[in-house]
Amino acid sequence: MGKNLTKRSEDYSKWYNELVVKADLAENSGVRGCMVIKPYGYAIWEKMQAGLDKMFKETGHENAYFPLFIPKSYLSKEASHVEGFAKECAVVTHYRLKNSEDGSGIVVDPEAKLEEELIVRPTSETIIWDTYRRWIQSYRDLPLLINQWANVVRWEMRTRLFLRTAEFLWQEGHTAHATENEAIEEAERMMNVYADFAENHMAMPVIKGLKTESERFAGAIETYCIEALMQDGKALQAGTSHFLGQNFAKAFDVKFASKEGKQEYVWATSWGVSTRLMGALIMTHSDDNGLVLPPKLAPIQVVIVPIYKGVEQLDEISEKVGPLVKELRSKGISVKFDDRDTHKPGFKFNEYELKGVPVRLAIGQRDLANGTYEVARRDTLKKETIPSEEVVAKIEFLLEDIQQNIYKKANDYRVAHMTEVDTYDEFKQIIEKKGGFVAAHWDGTMETEDRIKEETKATIRCIPFGFKTEEGKCMVTGKPSKERVLFAKAY
Repeated sequence: MGKNLTKRSEDYSKWYNELVVKADLAENSGVRGCMVIKPYGYAIWEKMQAGLDKMFKETGHENAYFPLFIPKSYLSKEASHVEGFAKECAVVTHYRLKNSEDGSGIVVDPEAKLEEELIVRPTSETIIWDTYRRWIQSYRDLPLLINQWANVVRWEMRTRLFLRTAEFLWQEGHTAHATENEAIEEAERMMNVYADFAENHMAMPVIKGLKTESERFAGAIETYCIEALMQDGKALQAGTSHFLGQNFAKAFDVKFASKEGKQEYVWATSWGVSTRLMGALIMTHSDDNGLVLPPKLAPIQVVIVPIYKGVEQLDEISEKVGPLVKELRSKGISVKFDDRDTHKPGFKFNEYELKGVPVRLAIGQRDLANGTYEVARRDTLKKETIPSEEVVAKIEFLLEDIQQNIYKKANDYRVAHMTEVDTYDEFKQIIEKKGGFVAAHWDGTMETEDRIKEETKATIRCIPFGFKTEEGKCMVTGKPSKERVLFAKAY
């Protein structure tokens, strides 16, 4: 099974596209701009879902489901929200088809026009806040902490598997609170949940911060974000959490009776991550040989490949491997014993390397005689021979070590690609030749932000938290600046 992947150094974009397809993660569908997520890719997404869902529930959230279709009038109730999504909306206008009179095929029945057009969900704030009006009456109903796992449609013309598709999968949290402070705390809490998941499950270091006004979610007062750096020096927004103030509560008349008996508008948040995290996972860790998956998200953590001639040898190996498989599974480790007789061991080694399986065991006649296994780790491709009685402990060690090692590698790359500049000429040179995050002073105006984007294709990824705050002068205009912000070219 030859990989024949384009090298990252030759064409990073082509490498990514080839890897997604060859590793059996996803493929383009018959519907332009939409993807088919294949079983192996979906298994990774299921692990992401499970990890995130557990974290949501541990912070008091419950899952619900809301309609795919949103009446057009709902979107027009919050002006900045509709403006932000208007160009990406798919619209349902009719509800019936019929055979054409000339027999040429099926046509839309002109008699079946909807009284009001329906928007295919680009995000659910409007339909959810219309629902919350009925759910919230008193301070006793608050906080309302709801999450939804769903699909959304944003009509994209230039698409790339996982990173940007017309339809994608995600979760969207929508919460209502009695006070402004509670809502802000919630928005910050969920940003931290996302950062925790990215770093401890995905092994992907992220920077937390605030979006600028021009980069905020449509209808938000503040947008909190986590930003990751891919191996080609481009940033990727990995998750966002929004403090919505009372904008949606006022638009949909969601009030509650306070403890003092006053009618007040609730305070809102929304937050979400999507299958874009799959793209982030691939681009953060993978190499020219294929996927490199963090053990916590790998569908198969350990694969065992028998090397044998004839059924008798296979039976002998199977008998030896059976108890090991059972013991690993009892410890919560996902393991596959690949005894297919349709493919040779070399093909299997190649396949599991391409698919990023963290640990590979091989066992042949010599290993049976010596009581050993050959153990290979995917991140470094190093192999060693381990006595049978030590193999379980070795596997447990490797799964932890690989998780930590690929995080360290990604973090080292990010640190090496974090540059401070003070002049616009230096900024342009770094953005063009080195890439990565560039920390620079900015005067806080949209005009300067737009100029930088137009001239360099770099955007302000965030106003970062945890960086030293130092006053300075904008690298472009020389006007005063309170702190450095992070720029990068981005996906």
